[in-house]
Amino acid sequence: MTYKEENIMFGIESTAYDKKVYAEQLQDFLPDTLVDVHVHLWTPESRKGYVRSDNVVTWPELVAPDCTYEDLMSSYATMFPDKKVYPILMTTPSCHLHIGNPYVQDYAKKTNLPALYCITPETSEAEIRKAFSNGFCGIKPYLNYAPAYIPAKEIRIYDFITPAQFELMNELNGVVMLHISRDGRLNDPVNIAQLMEIDQRYPNAKVIVAHIGRAYTPESLGNAFDTLRHSQNLYFDFTATTYDPAMTACINAVGTKRFMFGSDMPITKMRMYRVTENGTYINVVPRGLYGDVSLDPHMRESDEENITTFMYEELLAFKRSAQKLGLSREDVEDILCNNAIRLFNMNI
Repeated sequence: MTYKEENIMFGIESTAYDKKVYAEQLQDFLPDTLVDVHVHLWTPESRKGYVRSDNVVTWPELVAPDCTYEDLMSSYATMFPDKKVYPILMTTPSCHLHIGNPYVQDYAKKTNLPALYCITPETSEAEIRKAFSNGFCGIKPYLNYAPAYIPAKEIRIYDFITPAQFELMNELNGVVMLHISRDGRLNDPVNIAQLMEIDQRYPNAKVIVAHIGRAYTPESLGNAFDTLRHSQNLYFDFTATTYDPAMTACINAVGTKRFMFGSDMPITKMRMYRVTENGTYINVVPRGLYGDVSLDPHMRESDEENITTFMYEELLAFKRSAQKLGLSREDVEDILCNNAIRLFNMNI
């Protein structure tokens, strides 16, 4: 079977190499239960007529045109055949939120899983309170809803989630899944200053800094944790991250209780491995699998026969970090499962 034939839209089909990687490197390392704090659900209907922001990268669009709940759970069953995986549900910010949010709400009620409500800076306090009364436990802001007149390189956290929205999450003990912006990513001094301010001003808001602040390269990691180690309340997920030095730096700074697993499914169905060059990351993918990627600076094709999934690459990176730090089995289970259970007050 060729890579092209495996590029199915629903679920994922494991290759012989995938099965080898899982059996030899991940199966015994992973706990029996995982909680994935960062997934996206959306239907084709929620994208019809949606105008995508120029402020976000385009390569994730090549992986999956949509992701239903059934698609997600089918993928988990294939990738983790002997494990139980529980997702924290949210729609994608890049869709019609009036369609995506109700879709997530419906499945959260059906499955008794926690869910996050995607917002814009204009989302009112009343709307967010109503979302909480309907079962949501937090919010997901996103940089593509910052005012259009702000250049992408200058977007700050408060441009896409307002202080009033943070205040409300502080009052409600709500989760904030925070994807930071700016070219410097985690190492940007404005981001660091605002994260420390948020940590101090809104101690009851459960702020998760997604993707370890997008610290995918040495340059975007920098010395950020020299300051962020002094935070008291911020959580970090290593969603869609394969740069294990960032994981190691984060765990060294904030410990094992504020660090969590997230996948960014369905994006991590992608077949790839990642390299870094000149301060940026590059996804190396099987030739022809994702169409013409020649104009995307984050994509490069390869004729290699054995390329596994982004999901496995991410977890292998975490394993390298865990081994370097000498984490215990309990530490690994906290990061991949128990921290999220406590944060989201899950009963599983």
